[in-house]
Amino acid sequence: MGRILGSSSAARRQEAKRATIKDVARLAGVSQSTVSNALNDRSGKMAQETADRIRSAIDALNYVPHGAARQLKRGYANVIGVLVPSVANPFWGEFVRAVEEAAFPLDFGVLVGSSDRSHERERAYAESMYQQGIRTVIFASSPVSLEHLAALARHGLFIVSFDRRFHEGDFANVDCVTVDNAHGSAMATQHLLDLGHRRIGFLTGPIETESRSDRYDGYRAALAAAGIAPPRAWLWEAQRDGTTDFGDSTAADLGKAGAVELLSRPEPVTAIVAINDMYALGAYAAVRSAGLKVGSDVSIVGFDDIVLAGLVEPGLTTIRQPIRLMAKSAVDRLVGRLHMEADAGPVVARDFKPELVVRASTGPPT
Repeated sequence: MGRILGSSSAARRQEAKRATIKDVARLAGVSQSTVSNALNDRSGKMAQETADRIRSAIDALNYVPHGAARQLKRGYANVIGVLVPSVANPFWGEFVRAVEEAAFPLDFGVLVGSSDRSHERERAYAESMYQQGIRTVIFASSPVSLEHLAALARHGLFIVSFDRRFHEGDFANVDCVTVDNAHGSAMATQHLLDLGHRRIGFLTGPIETESRSDRYDGYRAALAAAGIAPPRAWLWEAQRDGTTDFGDSTAADLGKAGAVELLSRPEPVTAIVAINDMYALGAYAAVRSAGLKVGSDVSIVGFDDIVLAGLVEPGLTTIRQPIRLMAKSAVDRLVGRLHMEADAGPVVARDFKPELVVRASTGPPT
């Protein structure tokens, strides 16, 4: 007990010795208001020599600004919320990393949550973030409607809807950043057509999000342009239930199960377009379990170009998203809106171009 009390006393003594803004000002030879300006990003007209002295004083005194007080003055926290479908998919880990790279130079942190594409969970996360002073959030669930976020948007939450197109009727402070999903899927399908495939399957989770719907549309459009009407048997779509939901956290398992079915039908497909790379990698396992080879017996194309796509054997042909450019666009837009910059006016909808990356998982049909 005595040891604990001693630790508490030491902590109180340390607290008493903690440097204040007054100490920083005295050591740097400037006023407290000048130090405050430097701490609150109002040092635009400050001489570099003065700014350097303040920084040296802060370092020498180990001064830590009171974050809550700074937030109170600004009216918001320097944090961007990011809600992704599931961190089980490496694509979303890469996306969050790209958001951090774009946010850090702007003095913004990042707070991450997995929503499982649940409207209730997204709203609960967003309300909690708002109560913590966060006014900028990226939602990556690709819902058809954003109505579940309407109240928060009206109260000043700035939103970037990632992986979703702009819709007439969206809120005034909602911007959209996405890749052209339909075009990307059409590119994947056309690549297989150019190789000579005519029985091309589509492997996906529940087609209840905009990005999945767009990718399915792109697949069908490419087949239609080639004079092919795909039968229902070429589509394998995971069904929502109490365990799979949207299939984000179990994508590889679902990809394997779906590919097993596509390859077991009376006229099996010779190639598969997968909704994303995790479904595609699951399909690899199905092909091998059937005693077949990926790339020679069955061709597979993914979507996203996660790091694993270039590491598996054979390498996965896939559609690459310019993830760093997309993340930077989302971050710049949110920070611009928060700072009420002149160019943050009307809603912005950015559709980035996808890129086909050809590896050894695709080849002519045998």
